[in-house]
Amino acid sequence: MNTLTPRQLLDKLVSFPTVSRVSNLDLVDWLEGYLASHGIAAHRSWNEDRTKAALFAHVGPWVEGAVVLSGHSDVVPVDGQDWTSDPWTVTERDGRLYGRGTCDMKGFDALAVWALVEAHSKGVKRPLQLALSYDEEVGCTGAPPMIAAMQGVVPKGEAVVVGEPSRMALITGHKGGTGFHVHVKGFEVHSSLLSYGVSAIMEGARLIQWVNDQNAAIQAPQPSAVAAMFDPPFTTMHVGMIEGGTAHNITAGDCRFAIEMRVVPDDDEAARIAAVETEAARLDASLKAKRPEAGVHLEKFFGVPALRPEVDGAAEALVRRLTGNNATGVVSYGTEAGQFQEAGYSAVVCGPGDIAQAHQVDEFIEVSEFQAGHAFMQRLVEHLG
Repeated sequence: MNTLTPRQLLDKLVSFPTVSRVSNLDLVDWLEGYLASHGIAAHRSWNEDRTKAALFAHVGPWVEGAVVLSGHSDVVPVDGQDWTSDPWTVTERDGRLYGRGTCDMKGFDALAVWALVEAHSKGVKRPLQLALSYDEEVGCTGAPPMIAAMQGVVPKGEAVVVGEPSRMALITGHKGGTGFHVHVKGFEVHSSLLSYGVSAIMEGARLIQWVNDQNAAIQAPQPSAVAAMFDPPFTTMHVGMIEGGTAHNITAGDCRFAIEMRVVPDDDEAARIAAVETEAARLDASLKAKRPEAGVHLEKFFGVPALRPEVDGAAEALVRRLTGNNATGVVSYGTEAGQFQEAGYSAVVCGPGDIAQAHQVDEFIEVSEFQAGHAFMQRLVEHLG
């Protein structure tokens, strides 16, 4: 197979509609074959029903200390979005490359694949690895099993660059995140007999008010030095959707909503999670005392650890050297960088494109940003020697 340019790789990757709700295996099959055609062995980490797979590969000396380029293969849906052009075909106009995933984050993926093949062909002295996950867009659930699968199969890497769009700025910290699906089960009676029933909506509102009270308590103190780096400079808890009930004159039998939190790196995320679980258990016991059929059920649906700024971190030093930029930044959204860091890697975020374009109709990456990403990869391969 011919060696593809970064732009050709981007065209190919975008052509696979790897929305998180469907399989990504067509992309994985193609990429595994492309790497194999260049003499690079790739390894898969499967999901439970083997409908999706992460892909990772190693080039260069078979030693520890690799630079790891980390991306994800999945994209968000285009349903209900009125695109100007085909979202699964990269279209260039006005200095922009339009297509679903061009920014988040197949632009980086294409550049990482190019760098891997280039590093292999040049016979670099320091190893380079590619780590391409699945299901990042639904809670970063594919990266932890991929990272676990990498151990012992390829030598342990040292510095991880997660290529989420940052306009090639160095991001050394981000908030962690956890989400719970909440199901409050009530007991239906006519609303005129309210005291004999349990309104799931009215009882669920108690838990939502508790979230409001938590936010007020969290925001009251002076932010810590680490928290002050973020906007907003504190942990947040949020309920964004709620549904339930059957009629205005019947106590609601069910109420469903989700609680999500975004936790600054120096906050105690485990304690925040425990507090939600404790409050839900308290409400559950109260409802069961009224009607044994009633209660509260929590289901954790995502958990992403914070990325903590490192002291003398290898990944930060690497990106500084390649970009020549001494500035650092933090963001309030989560990435897989915290999961790599939790597994013992040094990690940062740095990638082409603007996060404001992520998930948008007519998503694009500026040609200049894509070129900046390519220049970064060229310097990386040269640095690996």
